[in-house]
Amino acid sequence: MKPGKDETNTDLQRGFEPLRTIFAILVLLLGFAAGARAETGFGTIKATARDGQPFELVALASDVHYQIGGLVAEASIHQRFTNSSSDWVEAQYLLPLPQGAAVHDMTLRIGERVIVGEIREKEQAQREYVEAAASGKHAALVEADRVNLFRTAVANVGPGETIEVEVRWWQPVSYRDDRFSLTLPLTYTPRFVSPGGTQDVHVEGKPGSSQTSTTPDDLHSADAPRVAVSIDLDPGLPLSRVESSTHALKVSRHGTAYSIVLAAGSVPADRDFVLEWAPVLGAAPASAMLTETVDGDTYAMVMMLPNSELAHPLPRELILVIDTSGSMEGESIRQARAALDLALSTLRPSDRFNVIQFNSVTEALFPDAVMATPADVALAHEWVAGLRANGGTEMVEALRIALRGQPPAGYVRQVVFATDGAVDDAAGLYQLIDHDLGQSRLFPIGIGSAPNAQFIERAATSGRGSSIVIRGPAEVGERMRELFGKLDRPALRDLSLSWPGVADSYPQRLPDLYAGEPLVVVAKLSNLRGTLEARAANSETTWAKSLPLEQAATVKGIARLWAQRKIENLEQSIDRGAMPDDVRDQVLQLAIDHHLVSPYTSLIAVEQKPARDVADDLVSKRIANGEPAGSLAYAATATSAPLQMLIGLALLLIAGLFAWCGRRRNVTSLPA
Repeated sequence: MKPGKDETNTDLQRGFEPLRTIFAILVLLLGFAAGARAETGFGTIKATARDGQPFELVALASDVHYQIGGLVAEASIHQRFTNSSSDWVEAQYLLPLPQGAAVHDMTLRIGERVIVGEIREKEQAQREYVEAAASGKHAALVEADRVNLFRTAVANVGPGETIEVEVRWWQPVSYRDDRFSLTLPLTYTPRFVSPGGTQDVHVEGKPGSSQTSTTPDDLHSADAPRVAVSIDLDPGLPLSRVESSTHALKVSRHGTAYSIVLAAGSVPADRDFVLEWAPVLGAAPASAMLTETVDGDTYAMVMMLPNSELAHPLPRELILVIDTSGSMEGESIRQARAALDLALSTLRPSDRFNVIQFNSVTEALFPDAVMATPADVALAHEWVAGLRANGGTEMVEALRIALRGQPPAGYVRQVVFATDGAVDDAAGLYQLIDHDLGQSRLFPIGIGSAPNAQFIERAATSGRGSSIVIRGPAEVGERMRELFGKLDRPALRDLSLSWPGVADSYPQRLPDLYAGEPLVVVAKLSNLRGTLEARAANSETTWAKSLPLEQAATVKGIARLWAQRKIENLEQSIDRGAMPDDVRDQVLQLAIDHHLVSPYTSLIAVEQKPARDVADDLVSKRIANGEPAGSLAYAATATSAPLQMLIGLALLLIAGLFAWCGRRRNVTSLPA
C-alpha cells in the first residue's frame, strides 16, 4: 500500500532528526573553530537575531574577588549573563588573567543548580562541549587561548535565562622596592601580525589606513564593558599605605586586615587594575619561606632580598630601545619619550650609550655605543623628541642590534627596551634573546594602560634582567627613577641555591639581582629538613644567606603555582630545542595531577538534562573587549592554516550531508 502524503512527510522528518543534531554539531564546530583565535573579554554581547533586529546578551555583573595573604593570592571572577533575546544563545569570550595565574576551578550555575567543572584533555573537552551544546544541554568550557588569555564558552542560554560562571585561580604577589603589588588585566593590547602571518613583522595603523585590516580574530570596542573588584587583604605585617595607581579605592581596616573595593563600584574594563601596599618602616621582610603539602609532596616558595649595602655603582653601557610602531600611538609614545629622556639624564660621563627606535624599520642614533659626552647626550635628547608612532612592529632586528657585540672590560651592559609588547608570536624573539644575550642584561619596560605582561615578563626572565610597567603619565618619573636608580646599583650576580635533598625549582636560570629586587623561587622538595643555602657575588665580595626549612609557614596555593611555573618552563623549552611531543606529555600529566588549565587541558562543565529542544536554533556570538585606554591602534590578523583546514573539512562534511539528504529524499519518493 502506498503511504499517504502525511505519512511520507512524517518519515522524512524522522529521517532528518539525526541530521539536525549532526548539522548542529558541525555548525558549532565551525563557530568554535572560528572563535578559537577570537580575542574577546568582559562585558555585553551586541548581536543580531535571525530577524535582523539587534539584541543584547547582557552581563549583569562581572565581579572579581581576591583573598590575599603574604606572597600568594587566590582569586575568582563571577560573570552572570541574562539573555534578553528570543533566541537560544552560545556566548564566547576571552578572559585576560594575570601573568603566572594558575587557573584550577570553574563552576556553572543555573538557578539553584551547580555544576562543577572537571579537567579534561583539551580535545576531549572540546568534543564534550560541542556535543552538549548541540544536544541542547547547558555547558561551559574554559581553555587556554594562549598565555594569560583564557577563552570561555557558555552554551544554551535560553530566552530570559540567567547563567553564572565562576572561574578561580591562584597568582603570586610581587614584592620589590619595599612594596607589595598585585596586577589584574581587565583588557589587553591587540596583537599585530603581518598579512602572511609567518614573520615577526606586524602591520598596524589607524582606521581607514591602507595598512590596517581588522578581522573577527580581534574584537575590541571603545565602549568598554564594566567590572567590579573587591579584595580581602591580610598582609601579616603593619602597613603604611594601601593604594592603587590605576583606580580610586575605598579601603576599610579591621584590625590587621583590610577590605578594599573600587570607589566607583564598577569601572570600564579598559586598563589594568593595580593594587599596592607598603609595610611600615622597619617591618619590610628580608626573606620568607612558605610551604604546602599536597598528596604527600612538599612544595615551597622562597623570597630572598639582598642587602642594600652590597650595591656599588659600576660604569655602564646603556642601550635604549624604543617601540615607535602604530600601537604606541597617543599616550604610550609620550610616556616612552619621557622615559627615554629621564634615562639619558642619568648618564655619567664615564658611561657609554646608544638609542635605537623601531617600527617597520629599525634605526640607531649611532652605529655603535659612544661615550656619554654632553654634546652626544644633547643630540640624543633632540632625536628622542622627534620620534613619532607609525608603521608596523619589527622587533627582531631592533633586538639583534641592541644585543650585538660585547661591552668594554669592566662595563655592565644594560639594554632597556620600551614597548607595549603587541606581538603575535614571540617565540622567535625569545630564541634570539637566548642565543644573542651574551653579557647583556635585558630590562623591558611595559608601556600603556594594558601592556602585554606575558611578553614583558618572559623577555626579562630570558634576558636575566627585570621589568617594570608604566601605565600612565603620572608614573613615568617615579617608575623610571626607580629603574635607573636600580641599574646604577647592581647587587648580586652568579646566584646559586643549594637545597637539602632533592629539589625541582623554578626559575632554573637565576637572574642577577639589583638593589630592592628579591629572588623568588618555587620548588618541589624531597623533605623539609635542613637549610637552604644561597650564594652570589657582587663587585667586591661574596654574599651568602641561609634559610632553615623547618621555620617555613604553611600557605595554600604553592603547589599549583609551582606546577604552573614548571608548565611555563616546559613550554619555553620548545624554543630551546625540546621535543614538542615530550613536552606535551609532561605538561598534560602535570596539569591533570594539579587540576590546571594548560595548553593541553581545559575545564568542562555539562548539565546532563537538555534545556533546549534541538529543533530550535542556537545562535553563537562573541563578546568584544574594551579598547585599551589611550590606544588608537587596530589589528591586522591572519587566519591560521589549521583553522582554514578545519573550516574546509567542516564545509565538506556539510556538503556531504546535503548530498546524502538529497539521495534519501529521492529514495523516499519512489513508489512502493
